[in-house]
Amino acid sequence: MATRRTGADDRGRSDRADLPVLGQPPAERADAARSRRALLAAARAMVGECCGGLAGLSMSELAERAGVGVGTIYRRFGDRGGLALALLDNEEKRFQWAYIFGPPPMGPEAPPLVRLRAFMHAYLDRLEVEADLHTVSELASPTSRYRSAPYRTHHTHLVMLIRAAELDVDPGYLADTLLALLSGGRYIHHRRERDMAPAEIKAAMDQLLDRLLEP
Repeated sequence: MATRRTGADDRGRSDRADLPVLGQPPAERADAARSRRALLAAARAMVGECCGGLAGLSMSELAERAGVGVGTIYRRFGDRGGLALALLDNEEKRFQWAYIFGPPPMGPEAPPLVRLRAFMHAYLDRLEVEADLHTVSELASPTSRYRSAPYRTHHTHLVMLIRAAELDVDPGYLADTLLALLSGGRYIHHRRERDMAPAEIKAAMDQLLDRLLEP
């Protein structure tokens, strides 16, 4: 159980890391930008049409629909995991905007622990509709999730909230522990197999957060 710090050594700290907002790649040539947009538009359409989601998508068919060579896909995204991350990018940017600049309860005007709980709930909502993409994006290696830019950004944000709440606990470890509760698409598929509704998992998470975060 976390307790509040009795000292004020962390108040007003200036060493808080800036949040690295995702989705700001180096400038592209106009033709490269067009091919990227065409590939992502075609991939989104095909994922919606394909019963197997991204895992069942044919790279050669994607290249044909986008009007590019199949080698362009691999040079641009590397593999299916890279393509999945690119498809997740727009939603990730909206999500980051909401907790960095948006209104309460996720935005900066709400108290730290209120923001933290709202972050957890909103991420669960994302997983409900993005489970397949998250699953594919994490297949590259067991640690691919932890090396990704979104994970690092989320971790930095949670560490900031934990410090602001003055909880007597290691901020980095607690942030990793909380993010482990949002372990991607495979978790959502597991929950669905157990016939747990989204409201049920949020209620169970709230009970755990009450124990972890109460002063």
